[in-house]
Amino acid sequence: MADTTETPGITVRPSLTADLLDRIGRSAEHVVIPLLALIVSGCLFSLFLLALGKSPVDFLSLVWRGGFGTSFSWQNTLVRSAPLIFTALCVAIPARLGLVIIGGEGALVLGGSPPAAIAIPMIDWAPGFLLLGVMALAAMVAGGLWIGCVGALRHYRGVNETIASLLMFYIAVSILNFFVEGALRDPSDPNKPSTRPIGSDNMIGAIPGTDVHWGLPVGVVLCVLLYLLMNRTTFGFAAQIAGGNLRAAQAQGLPVGRLVVVSCALAGACAGLTGFFEVAAIHGKANASLIAGYGFTGILVSFLARHNPLVIVPVAIFLGGIAASGGLIQRRMDLPDATVLVLQGLLFLVILVSETFYGRFSIFKPGSRTR
Repeated sequence: MADTTETPGITVRPSLTADLLDRIGRSAEHVVIPLLALIVSGCLFSLFLLALGKSPVDFLSLVWRGGFGTSFSWQNTLVRSAPLIFTALCVAIPARLGLVIIGGEGALVLGGSPPAAIAIPMIDWAPGFLLLGVMALAAMVAGGLWIGCVGALRHYRGVNETIASLLMFYIAVSILNFFVEGALRDPSDPNKPSTRPIGSDNMIGAIPGTDVHWGLPVGVVLCVLLYLLMNRTTFGFAAQIAGGNLRAAQAQGLPVGRLVVVSCALAGACAGLTGFFEVAAIHGKANASLIAGYGFTGILVSFLARHNPLVIVPVAIFLGGIAASGGLIQRRMDLPDATVLVLQGLLFLVILVSETFYGRFSIFKPGSRTR
């Protein structure tokens, strides 16, 4: 006889109620613990400011004003958020398979330099849309191959993907410097080694009425598409199984090697798009300015978002606002611009520690007490 609870006109199965409560508890856990991590980080950073003789309240006020207080601040924040979205996806997608990729900055660098090189011979004859299309494709291919190699090394040779991706970042920087300071260097710019500019007519314009380039909406759309891929397709389901138990996935006959390489290649393509937009929408050429640390901040964005592509967007805007306020903090509080990097470092450290608390509190498991 079925175990049910009857009310007038309604029959409720306790097991279904318990499952619902379990889902609510898990969702609450993924919100409460990151929020507590943010609060703890804020308290630690406040102690740091007090030790320097500065006011945490003034700092918070300047962060709000510099990142979100005005229309100009918002636009500056959104411009800085766009690359964080792409580089966070470079971490989030492989994380579904249990991989920790921290070398997205390398894919960003290579996503900016080859497209700039390809664009140089096309500037004088190709229309803008064709030039940009080829550049975007080259950026995705370069980034995809770069991080895809990390996945291949992990699966076929057992090389730790975290170390491999980090070391390959330095290789990517060396490749950029080799070409920018050598064969691709623009002789008309003796001060800073750069490639030849792609020209203002070939640059990606801003969203009408704003100073925000089109990389932001592209990043948002990409987050939605990758969320659907990883949560609503057989590929995503297989990736989650492989991430939960690699041996079980192999025993079930899943193509683990292909899942690892393809996921890493997708991640690298996302980071490569960051380099494309930095060249085509911001700098207009490839140079050392591509090494801006977006790839490393994207690690923090992804971990804070729990590797959820949809949550990456608001988290990237939050951290983009903190970064956008750095100049104002430097002027008003007489602090180095790198002060916000100290805050980001504390955030990352506390977020890593908070990972150990998931699943340890019975308050987030109300369904288990009803069974």
